[in-house]
Amino acid sequence: MNCSILCQLLNKDCKDNSLIHSLDELWKKSYDEGRFHLLNGIIYNRKKYTYVVTVVDRSLINLVLKECHDSPFSGHLSEDITSQKVKTCIWCPMWQKDVAQYCKTCDRCQKENKSTGKRLGNMIKIKEPSKPWEILHMDCVTGLPPGGDRSYNAFLVIVDRFSQATIFLPFHKDYTAMDKALLIWNRVVTKLSFSTAYHPQTDGLAERIMQTLEDMVRRVCAYGLEFKDCDGFTHDWCTLIPELKVAYKTSIHASTNQTPAILEKGWDPKLPQYSLREDLV
Repeated sequence: MNCSILCQLLNKDCKDNSLIHSLDELWKKSYDEGRFHLLNGIIYNRKKYTYVVTVVDRSLINLVLKECHDSPFSGHLSEDITSQKVKTCIWCPMWQKDVAQYCKTCDRCQKENKSTGKRLGNMIKIKEPSKPWEILHMDCVTGLPPGGDRSYNAFLVIVDRFSQATIFLPFHKDYTAMDKALLIWNRVVTKLSFSTAYHPQTDGLAERIMQTLEDMVRRVCAYGLEFKDCDGFTHDWCTLIPELKVAYKTSIHASTNQTPAILEKGWDPKLPQYSLREDLV
């Protein structure tokens, strides 16, 4: 998390009446029984699960939402996914309403959102895989501004159907079929060490995932070649691919109720916003 944001969250004087009422609960109940805990002058909200989150003044919720929705590590994803990220790092009264309002009024999301209505035609039913990287889905995203040291203007997305983990491969849209095949062979097949022939295919699930990933990239470079983050640094879309990949892999999917990182690796990487609860995890 941005250091200036973290400092504001931890140093802000509490002026929210709901939080002041929460302080009263601290003195009435022990840590084992109570909902709130005071440590080093910071209030923590103890969830029913294993994690503990920082209680913040509601006036600071927008700072947290910028980190959990706008940053490349968050990828301008949906309201539900943003809520999942927020609830694992902070708590304040009525935070769900703040998340809903923030996502509905996000300028980039509103401009880049596309219709997801049903398409005509029959889909091919694809068997379900029994392990990661057994069945892959592929698609290309084109029409992007030049990015990276080789001025790439498109990227290939490869999705594992089992875990929904992704691989992003920048390329030029004028690549031939052979060029793309060599790219996949050198960057995917040889690294994942497939033991049998794999069959890239597509269906409705793959198309929806591709649309989500395409929207993420377009939102961070929606206003030109360079993306400027909250620290004032500029990046082109190609250099942001690692962060966008993390944003996607650490977001819970409705179809699996897990993150792709959990299904593929068994654990989620540590995100910047988790530094808020580092002392108690």
